[in-house]
Amino acid sequence: MEANRTADVQSNVAGQEQRSQFSAYRALRLLETSLVHVILVIGALAFIFPFYWLIITSIKSNAELFIWPPTLIPRTVELFHYGDALQEVPILRYMGNSTYLTVLNLIGVLISSSLVAFGFTRYHVPGSRILFAALLATMMLPHHVTMIPLFLVFRALGWVDTFRPLWVPAFLGNAFFIFLLRQFFASIPSELFDAARIDGSSEFGQYWRIMLPLSKPALTTVAIFQFQWTWNDFLNPLIYINSQSKKTIALGLQDFYKSQTTVEWQQLMAASVLMVAPVVLVFFFLQRYFIEGIALTGLKG
Repeated sequence: MEANRTADVQSNVAGQEQRSQFSAYRALRLLETSLVHVILVIGALAFIFPFYWLIITSIKSNAELFIWPPTLIPRTVELFHYGDALQEVPILRYMGNSTYLTVLNLIGVLISSSLVAFGFTRYHVPGSRILFAALLATMMLPHHVTMIPLFLVFRALGWVDTFRPLWVPAFLGNAFFIFLLRQFFASIPSELFDAARIDGSSEFGQYWRIMLPLSKPALTTVAIFQFQWTWNDFLNPLIYINSQSKKTIALGLQDFYKSQTTVEWQQLMAASVLMVAPVVLVFFFLQRYFIEGIALTGLKG
């Protein structure tokens, strides 16, 4: 009996120690999770705050614009600054030009980059690895190195002050997007293409009916990147566009700032909100595909 009681006591002590260790482990895990969430919330607020400040500045009154301490929630909301901004400069025309260039760039980069990536994925011919390495090596060249030679080429073609230098290169492929799509295409089982070939499908049919439908996350990622780059591009339109009617939204925003003798900050911020809003909305509605595409193409950290 004494031995049984001793064994029960030892078992209870061991059980209490295990429960204590488990409780300590759970407390530690809860602390780690809480700390991670706090850091993420602080980081999110740090990134969101400039955009929030942009919006509230566009609707503040003159009395609240420069007061100290600043007001985080405007006491009066003045939405007429957006109408004034639209009247000062033809922002809608600039947005139309940017939309035109963005659509052409999206079509060009999706077609050209996906075709080249499909070729590098499906056809392993002698020298293909060298060609792919040379393609990736072009990513090491800064844009400022090729900017002047490209300008000389486009000037010789008579394309200065036209939209062509801003969308034709998109139909010639993009090294980064080709790399990104190739990484995704390589994860698709080759048995699907073998079965399609047995059924009599052509190479283009395999690309169109199998590769593209299965690559929506990667293609969406490419589209978001290209949309953001084209919409926000300032340097290239500044180099090639001279006519007022052909300017993009980025150049139009600069003209809006330069046209004012006294800066109307609410109108400037309102115009900036109109410029940024399409990028934010596109990412907001397509973020699921964007995150999935990044995770499946090997670009995650």
